[in-house]
Amino acid sequence: MTELGRIYWTRQGLRWAYTVVLLWLAFSVLTALMAKGSPVGGAGIAVVADVFQGILGRAGSAAVLPGAAAAVLAVAAAVITSRDVRRRDPVRRFTSEQRREGMARAGGLCELEAGFGRRCSRPAEHGDHFYPWSKGGSTSLQNFVAACARCNRAKRAQVPSPGQQRRMERRRREYLPPSSSVRVGERQPLP
Repeated sequence: MTELGRIYWTRQGLRWAYTVVLLWLAFSVLTALMAKGSPVGGAGIAVVADVFQGILGRAGSAAVLPGAAAAVLAVAAAVITSRDVRRRDPVRRFTSEQRREGMARAGGLCELEAGFGRRCSRPAEHGDHFYPWSKGGSTSLQNFVAACARCNRAKRAQVPSPGQQRRMERRRREYLPPSSSVRVGERQPLP
């Protein structure tokens, strides 16, 4: 598995785990709230206070384990984000030479996917980081993709999947000379 593939699947795994933990938390709290408490005799404000205290106690104890799991996942996400920030290329924008060479390599057309794995046919207006700069993508020609405004907006700062990377490299084989490198995506090394 490539480095970009490992990063993509790690982030997807964190998202899924966080979703599962939040569902677990909601289910645990709802189950605790719906559980029957011991019958309370009497009337008045003291009885209502006892009922609420019992409900909050059950809900609180039911939320401890999933809450701790959510906290661990939040810390893992914070560590990944801080590493992305440290990894950012000090140069954000592509040079004029990189833009000219990247646009010429793409033939002036968008290189991103329009759907069903095929190449977008609109004219390229932007030079985009295939692996997002904000996630540690390098400002290099290997990470440069020509993009139309629509595809660039749609892609946002998402880490591309290994499938997207393979399809981009396969599409590049169709319009680049055999001697050219079709590799796409490059990450900035940690300082």
